[in-house]
Amino acid sequence: MKDLLVVGAGLTGSTLARCLAEAGFRINVMDERDHVAGNCHTRLDPDTGIMLHVHGAHIFHTDNERVWSFVNRFGEFAPYLHKVKTVSQGRVYSLPLNLLSINQFFGLALRPLEAAAHLRGLADKSIKEPGNFEEQALADLGESLYRAFFYGYTKKQWGREPRELPAGFLKRLPVRFNYDDGYFNSRRQGVPRLGYTALVEKMLGHPNIKLSLGTAYDDSMRSGYGHIFYTGPLDRYFDYAHGRLPYRTLDFERIDGEGDYQGCAVMNFADAEIPYTRIIEHKHFSLWENFGGTVCFLEKPRECLAGDIPYYPIGFAGDNALLTRYQSLAALEKNVTFAGRLGGFKYLDMDAAVAEAMRAADNFRELMSLA
Repeated sequence: MKDLLVVGAGLTGSTLARCLAEAGFRINVMDERDHVAGNCHTRLDPDTGIMLHVHGAHIFHTDNERVWSFVNRFGEFAPYLHKVKTVSQGRVYSLPLNLLSINQFFGLALRPLEAAAHLRGLADKSIKEPGNFEEQALADLGESLYRAFFYGYTKKQWGREPRELPAGFLKRLPVRFNYDDGYFNSRRQGVPRLGYTALVEKMLGHPNIKLSLGTAYDDSMRSGYGHIFYTGPLDRYFDYAHGRLPYRTLDFERIDGEGDYQGCAVMNFADAEIPYTRIIEHKHFSLWENFGGTVCFLEKPRECLAGDIPYYPIGFAGDNALLTRYQSLAALEKNVTFAGRLGGFKYLDMDAAVAEAMRAADNFRELMSLA
């Protein structure tokens, strides 16, 4: 069989390449950037020695033991329990909302069952079947908590009114009726000691894999390969035939300093009038190190335009006719698999991206064994 082509050396593409290479296929991996690891790219800051998450915070968390075992083959993961704070109306709270956040916000000292009953009393009971993010939040939390913690941040993050977004977006932030302030519930959590870029470089270090950086995919390349795994933007593959799918991108503003800038890795800013969503202080991802200086990045989401890096595919409440048209085109493509956050136009955590790539490799091996 001809060599296989993987377009994109991010986590999805690199997982695909490694799994297929170990199955005996010859793989060419190309990426238009000058580094691997995509948007989870990390690099050491030359002035402070701090490992920077160049495109925003990336914490690996999973309950999938197969995925956890796979990524740990390529780098040591240091235990890291992610905790997020948020500023709302001039006060700092923990996220996700938990018993402490609820008691702080209302000035109460409720026990778990009392807090749950309190929120039920605030919920909008007229909303029987929430059809969007705002309705889901009002039905679960009521007006005051929704406005304080979710409305402004969500509008800044997605550039849309929350009622335009899917109800399922809220499920990423559960409410806890205890004092657990860990951001994720996953059994396995950590960050690679040497960074994600070093991990992905090792993942791609197989004799059956050839890596080409600074190389953009061109449709003329198709004839040279037996199959293509495409992890780039779905609309770009079809030369934006139906227009551009909606993504959000990020602008970063660097803040340097001494000591500890904000006391945590991630500080969100929930109020709509503050023109940024969060500040990331990168030294807190490497708790085993002792740094004198500090490096922070302030994040400002905005619409993704031509030439920008797409970060977040925007899902809408109701039908997405534009996405449906591109998915119909993708279904007609022969010997092409579309994968990942961009290729599938869907929000994926890192472990879900790895799991999806592993399944795609499994399916391809099975298909070839039957051919």
